[in-house]
Amino acid sequence: MITDDYAVADQLLRIVEPAGVKTFLAYSSIPADQRGGTGSPRGKYKGWLGSLEPRAEDAGYLTARALIERGKREKAFAPDGKLHMLAIAGDRSTPSSINRNQGMRRAVAEAPMVVLDQEVYAAWNRELAAQHADSLYRRYPDVKLIWAGNDLMAFGAMTAWEKRGGKPGVDAWFSGINTSTEALEAIKSGRLTSLAGGHFITGAWSLVMIYDYHHGRDFADEGLELRRPMFAEFTPQLADRYIERFGSGFDGVDFSRYSKVRNPKLKRYNFGFAQLLEPQS
Repeated sequence: MITDDYAVADQLLRIVEPAGVKTFLAYSSIPADQRGGTGSPRGKYKGWLGSLEPRAEDAGYLTARALIERGKREKAFAPDGKLHMLAIAGDRSTPSSINRNQGMRRAVAEAPMVVLDQEVYAAWNRELAAQHADSLYRRYPDVKLIWAGNDLMAFGAMTAWEKRGGKPGVDAWFSGINTSTEALEAIKSGRLTSLAGGHFITGAWSLVMIYDYHHGRDFADEGLELRRPMFAEFTPQLADRYIERFGSGFDGVDFSRYSKVRNPKLKRYNFGFAQLLEPQS
């Protein structure tokens, strides 16, 4: 099971294929415009079984939309009557980063009162995000909304804001993506306004698909390259439930219930994360 971080999956497939090892791409597949030498699963590379990709655009869209709505409620408008926002993205090549950014831009496009002053890349890094944010706050003094492609970059931007004497969640509002304990606690405390996460479970869902394939139930009937909604938008209540239920790990989750081999009546995979947070009867 491999990923396409920094667009290296095509090289990995080329290395692994001659060894006769079957391969599955998790978290992101190879973008269509980068497939000149790879083709599709089970084509040129027979051992490339398929892929499972969380719909990363959802994360960018959900967090940006919630951030904008909070800005409107707080009346955080600049003298020009607009809400001014910064975007601190991950990198330019990883598909999940590209798609998160697209989701963010879609939310901005739906909100004519929002101005996206600048979008920068901080390589998923907290310290680099803080450096970028520090200079951007000086360049764009009307900014009150800061969207980040992951939680670490959001915290870096918060640190830079606090160094200026600001208070995240009070006089500027921040969003992030991921389910670190720090991010969940920040949602509960109000320092972080919007958080989406749950996509890390893609690895577990991928193993379910591989298990079924290995036991004679090919996932090809749903497609070789699946893109599914997986992100949950965390409220303080959902954050509490997550910490209570999964604070010590996921050993208590019976993933066999999501297998088609183990549940022959199951016709379609449900890979949403929110189902794992539903109240238990």
